[in-house]
Amino acid sequence: MKAAAAGTPPPVLVVMGVTGTGKSTVAAMLAEHLGWELREGDALHPAANIAKMAAGTPLTDADRWPWLDQIAGWIDELAAEDAPGIVTCSALKRSYRDRLRRPNVTFVHLAGDRATLGARLATRRGHFMPPSLLDSQLATLEVPGPDENVITIGLSDSTAQEVTEILSKLGRPEPPYGVFPTPAPPG
Repeated sequence: MKAAAAGTPPPVLVVMGVTGTGKSTVAAMLAEHLGWELREGDALHPAANIAKMAAGTPLTDADRWPWLDQIAGWIDELAAEDAPGIVTCSALKRSYRDRLRRPNVTFVHLAGDRATLGARLATRRGHFMPPSLLDSQLATLEVPGPDENVITIGLSDSTAQEVTEILSKLGRPEPPYGVFPTPAPPG
């Protein structure tokens, strides 16, 4: 991760990846530890996008642009307030990340193989995104390049381990003894 330039607003982390990577859980743990504002990217989707995904239809670029603009607007609001923050967003394509890219933005790419992601999705409850869209998201994913100010984290059996690795790569202190509380299961 490159260091922020003088005069650059406080950092914003975009926790990204395909469905099933644990973006919301990781982002919530990071926000709690760092004391930063958290925005759930899914909450910024227009109702039509949610309905489309819930029906098992992948979003198109045209569907995603207004959503990405909402997220970019939130990042800009944070900069205007001189505040750090964390937002979840699949950010599957470089062009989507370009829409969000700012000097203070670091992408945190949560990456895993299809088998791990499929197993996670098979046990997930209460989310509008059906497991059937995983293959579409994997096909759409353009893995971030080294020029994109990205931290890539491989999925593990421990979300706390993933968060600890992110904090280390950000040069932030870990929680005491490297222990995180276990998040409550989605309800």
